[in-house]
Amino acid sequence: MAAGDTPVTPVRVLVADDQELVRMGLRTLLEHEDGLQPAGEAADGLAAVEAARRLRPDVVLMDIRMPGIDGLEATRRITEDPELTDVRVVVLTTFETEEFVVTALRHGASGFLLKDAAPAELVRAIRLVAEGEALLSPSVTRTLIARFVQERPRARRPHPALGELTDREREVVALVGEGLSNAEIAERLVLSPATARTHVSRAMIKLSARDRAQLVVFAHQSGLVG
Repeated sequence: MAAGDTPVTPVRVLVADDQELVRMGLRTLLEHEDGLQPAGEAADGLAAVEAARRLRPDVVLMDIRMPGIDGLEATRRITEDPELTDVRVVVLTTFETEEFVVTALRHGASGFLLKDAAPAELVRAIRLVAEGEALLSPSVTRTLIARFVQERPRARRPHPALGELTDREREVVALVGEGLSNAEIAERLVLSPATARTHVSRAMIKLSARDRAQLVVFAHQSGLVG
């Protein structure tokens, strides 16, 4: 580090998995990756919620199938806790079904990856989610997100702060709901990437969205997509 440089605060990661071997492997990966740091471990869902409240990690790597409460319920309890608004959850599992992915997103997960993902992909996911981005496994198609509309149409309800968005911000939120990246939104609306990013950020603030994944949920529940 050069003189005068500000030290980079590492991203603290809590690992929740009922298999000790998996926890050990993830811990080893985190220990050897610059900018990442293991914050603790949990072997079941209830322990994961308790550890998140006690340790306040930046990111939780959450298995789905665990004793007690499963990882999806643990995710819901963490993301709905007003004292854990800065904690992000990446669901990491061997199971990839539409039901799991949709439920994970509805419960506030910021990411979804399979356990056979390459280490570099997992590291990238942790960093993206810690920065407020959303991350889905590359094999999860954008059409999956549209199930927010197809599965439970009666769940549509406008966000109470929707009226605070400008017309452009509503347009941008709709495109986020379709799964477009900032670069793709910029291209679609003929904006600079920086301007698209600003619109997304302002919409997230106005809607109190904890991250981009939650913005996707709001877009579909508010009827901006579909």
